Amino acid sequence: MKSENIYKSFGISDKVYELCDEAEKHIAKRSEEIDRICEYNQLKVIKAMQDSGVSEACMLETTGYGYNDIGRDKLEEVYAKIFRTEDALVRSQIICGTHALTVALSGNLRPGDEIFSPVGLPYDTIQKVIGISDTRGSLKEYGISFNYVDILPDGSFDYDGIRAALNERTKLIEIQRSRGYSDRRTFSVKEIGELISFIKGIKPDVIVMVDNCYGEYTEFTEPSEVGADMVVGSLIKNPGGGIAPVGGYIAGTSECVANAAARLSGPGLEKELGPSLGNNRLFYQGTFLAPNVTKNAMKAAIFAAAIYEKLGFEVSPHPDDVRHDIIQAITLGDADKVISFCKGIQAASAVDAFVRPEPSPMPGYDSDIIMADGCFISGSSIELSADGPLREPYTVFYQGGLTYEHGKLGILKSVQSMVDDGLIEL
Repeated sequence: MKSENIYKSFGISDKVYELCDEAEKHIAKRSEEIDRICEYNQLKVIKAMQDSGVSEACMLETTGYGYNDIGRDKLEEVYAKIFRTEDALVRSQIICGTHALTVALSGNLRPGDEIFSPVGLPYDTIQKVIGISDTRGSLKEYGISFNYVDILPDGSFDYDGIRAALNERTKLIEIQRSRGYSDRRTFSVKEIGELISFIKGIKPDVIVMVDNCYGEYTEFTEPSEVGADMVVGSLIKNPGGGIAPVGGYIAGTSECVANAAARLSGPGLEKELGPSLGNNRLFYQGTFLAPNVTKNAMKAAIFAAAIYEKLGFEVSPHPDDVRHDIIQAITLGDADKVISFCKGIQAASAVDAFVRPEPSPMPGYDSDIIMADGCFISGSSIELSADGPLREPYTVFYQGGLTYEHGKLGILKSVQSMVDDGLIEL
């Protein structure tokens, strides 16, 4: 049976399917480069598991306090090896990326300290954590201040502004690797390393924390290999491989990780407590699969860029660009198109395909958000998903796809949805 016939059963018209061949030819060279990155990272993960002595006993669960959880402790050793750090905290008790960042910040800052971002304002939910807008329990309530310098119009770092902004109160540098809901590009590990080197040259004792969400395994190296004291992320994004049901990680120096652990569990308890609750096997399997799942998500993002650029929309990154995360931004310029796009992604899902996503308020955001999220793990953005704030310039952020084929179907369904809604013509 020809592929186009099975696509027709999903409601994909001949005109929409015809977009495929040219787009896939366009992305072939970039796909080969991504395969090489995946191969390196896959072997790096296997080596970390072997060198850590991962065994069948590591898959067993613990409950209650979680004392003597061999699998949990060994997994943290694996993460430290993968990220080339002194230690790591990898826990089911970390709910999401925002929670992991909150734990890392709260554990390593004290009243009177300042957080400084050299890459502009952070992601919406982190703004709430910091206290840029009044939020119950924010770091601002504990006497921790925040300062930032925007990146320059050409997308480069404002080194003069950064030098002028650093001061005696600056305790922690927060670098958000990915774009979030902004229109700026994602930074490469090389660029982050150059920025860290510049800042450490001025203030050697400052802590540098990189929000690594969406960026893991997209390059040969991680920010922790170029000077970051902490890298932080969510297990329901890249590093969980689409299998981890919950969780987050903080990898970094022994001091930074111990401080974060004391905040997560309690002073004096640190890493000794925290049951795996049956998640160890899922965490190990997800870690093993993560480089390959990330590869699939990146290929699907390139396919999306190629399709939507051909349709005349502004895309970032462009299909030929080197990528540093799994997110594809597509500026549709119209709220109805954003809604229709997400409706198409949802309709391609294996779970809840019959659900129609609608814009609504969400905790941590100032605009209504629309999300397409037909996932096996609720909120898992390494799975096929798309979301965006209903505000100008009406950009949708597409990410994920445990398999390239699923990502491809999702993009074609998003196009078909807008065609069917009379929003675009082919």
